[in-house]
Amino acid sequence: MKIWATTLFLAFLGFSPVKASEVVIAYEDTSATIKSKAIISNKPVIVKKAEFGVLRKDKNGKTTFIPTTKIPYQEGKVYGWRIQLQGYEGELTWQEVLTLPKPPLTWGTDNGEHFFLSPDGTKSVIKRTDLVKKGVVDNFWTVSPGDPAGVHIMEVYAGKRRIATFKFEVVQTSNR
Repeated sequence: MKIWATTLFLAFLGFSPVKASEVVIAYEDTSATIKSKAIISNKPVIVKKAEFGVLRKDKNGKTTFIPTTKIPYQEGKVYGWRIQLQGYEGELTWQEVLTLPKPPLTWGTDNGEHFFLSPDGTKSVIKRTDLVKKGVVDNFWTVSPGDPAGVHIMEVYAGKRRIATFKFEVVQTSNR
């Protein structure tokens, strides 16, 4: 799997790593409103809205986020999450844990961030520090040859606190 080159806007300072082997219960919705707070570097982190879906680019180059939990198994299809933080601006460190139903043929990232794999190859952990602008953070992946179809789970952490979990399915598409 390859991470789609994108500018990420979320980072959470004072972040502790999460082991790739951790198991967490997932939401089945494409969005979740989370009312709890975390204090990281004296700044409150309040998740206003968390969404999962695909990106669609029109003929004029405009990109639109489409919320969904069904990702078509099409090479090049871009999918991922975006989180709206309430009143947050500044540098933050975040972590994402992606769990696949089975290992892909290959794993890879485009921008060399901290990237770790579980021993069985079914989980990846990414840790980044970025600048939050307008309270939005997102991260996207691209469907690549050899990626497994089936149910995937993506968890996003701030510090030791999970701020969003997305359960989605990569589904085979019919050939037309």
